[in-house]
Amino acid sequence: MLGYIFKKIGYALLTLFGVVTVIFLLFTILPGDPARMMLGQNENAAQLAIVKKKYGFDKPVSLQYAYYLNDLSPLSFHSKNPDNYTYLSEEKYTATKLFSIAETHIALKWPYLRESFQKNGKQVSSVIAETLPNTFVLAVSAIIIAMILGVLLGILSVLFRDGWVDKLIQLVSTLGMSVPSFFSAIIFAWLFGYVLHEFTNLSMTGSLYEVDDFGEGSYIQWKNLILPAIVLGIRPLAVVTQLMRNSLLEVLNQDYIRTAKAKGLSFSTIIRRHALKNSLNPVVTAISGWFASMLAGAVFVEYIFGWNGLGKEIVDALNTLDLPIIMGAVIVIATLFILINIFVDVIYGWLDPKISKQ
Repeated sequence: MLGYIFKKIGYALLTLFGVVTVIFLLFTILPGDPARMMLGQNENAAQLAIVKKKYGFDKPVSLQYAYYLNDLSPLSFHSKNPDNYTYLSEEKYTATKLFSIAETHIALKWPYLRESFQKNGKQVSSVIAETLPNTFVLAVSAIIIAMILGVLLGILSVLFRDGWVDKLIQLVSTLGMSVPSFFSAIIFAWLFGYVLHEFTNLSMTGSLYEVDDFGEGSYIQWKNLILPAIVLGIRPLAVVTQLMRNSLLEVLNQDYIRTAKAKGLSFSTIIRRHALKNSLNPVVTAISGWFASMLAGAVFVEYIFGWNGLGKEIVDALNTLDLPIIMGAVIVIATLFILINIFVDVIYGWLDPKISKQ
């Protein structure tokens, strides 16, 4: 099992390296001068030269790529020359010096995602740290709703197979998979946040934290989580329901289930003790994929509901061409996606030991 985990980590590192390379090349070849984007209307030749030198924009693309990898790598190399881009400045890096070789420091540090073009030099890691928890809370809430209700509805559909309950669940699941999230978000916000506001006490927009009316700080407003979590969970709920139903029906046709029936075990006992665990393999895979995609795909839901998460931050960065935030957010999302997939592969290997031996 340990060798299986290390193999997955190796594949993950190669994948992440490919993602970083594609992101850098994609945003490097975009038209426009990053230094001019940062300075806006206040640019002049002297300021442009200073900004380009500070951020390494005056170097060849190959050297800029090496700088970018060095910024992201936990183990990095830094010049002792203060005028060099890689100088180990405390303003840029949170690092610990390990040792020195000639004019170079070898350091262990947190990945440096650089600075925002539009937020007065605020570090991208700080921007992501402020918004990612909100997206994580939203995604976790949505996936919990999808997982619990999806498994229950799938089991219920099997118990009443080919009956009106089964057909109703299938119809609702099909509609859930067909309706885009942005359309569901608009309908839910209008219906429950505006038309039925007096009964639901829910708002059309709102984030996890709201500012106190007296300006004495912010507080958590949990009710703002209800509508976006439900909307974001509709499509995975439909998928989990269908997968659970089909997987459970397939498992119930296995020989060991027939043996359990021959022993006189009740149908509920067979499902709970024998069929349920083996039916969860495709469900676990689907949930992991949806959870990872929610971190990236919550953009429309967050924007419509005014949820201050990473998705909304990406949209704002796209509108202002704040490239470091876009690049940093994509890398963070890709890293989370990879970590989640590794975690799910380990769980999958535990559920089916034959997989970890391959």
